[in-house]
Amino acid sequence: MASLTPQFLVLASESPRRKSLLAQAGILLDAVIPADIDESVLKAEAPRHYAARMAAAKARAVAGIHDGFVLAADTVVACGRRILPKAETDHDVRKCLGLLSGRRHQVLTAVALIAPDGKLRTRLVMTRMSFLRLTKDQIEAYVQCREGVGKAGGYAIQGRAEIFVKEISGSYSNVVGLPLAQTMQLLAGSGFMIQ
Repeated sequence: MASLTPQFLVLASESPRRKSLLAQAGILLDAVIPADIDESVLKAEAPRHYAARMAAAKARAVAGIHDGFVLAADTVVACGRRILPKAETDHDVRKCLGLLSGRRHQVLTAVALIAPDGKLRTRLVMTRMSFLRLTKDQIEAYVQCREGVGKAGGYAIQGRAEIFVKEISGSYSNVVGLPLAQTMQLLAGSGFMIQ
């Protein structure tokens, strides 16, 4: 491993939204290294356990490459105990939005941080969401704008999907992909100097 300063911060994520949220909070990254891990859901795995396991696995995978602070996160959209997929196709987006239409769901983000001392610290944040009942035309218009592909649950709240939100309880930035208040607390509590 290369010898790096203790303030060296690596984001173990390929999400441009997480990088943007950190920049919004005044956190500049020294490197962005997506973790290459198996993201399969285990049989009967609860959404909160899955998110926590994924975030920790991402942090550990990248911590083995770099010294310094390694920050990772995993966001899960869940209806009850059902974990919705990261939408890979238009069909996935339609299916997710059809399931979320007129219903409540949860967005869970697990944040994992490995400090230079090697200690893993984690936080799990849940935001409760409620969507309006969506028409087929609304779902199709959203599918056509292509914002939902590549997103957990098939939607991006920071885009056109915000018009579907009937109610939100909890952290908005969590739904975007990184709960900023809790992430900043985690960094500061681990010795990362926030300016």
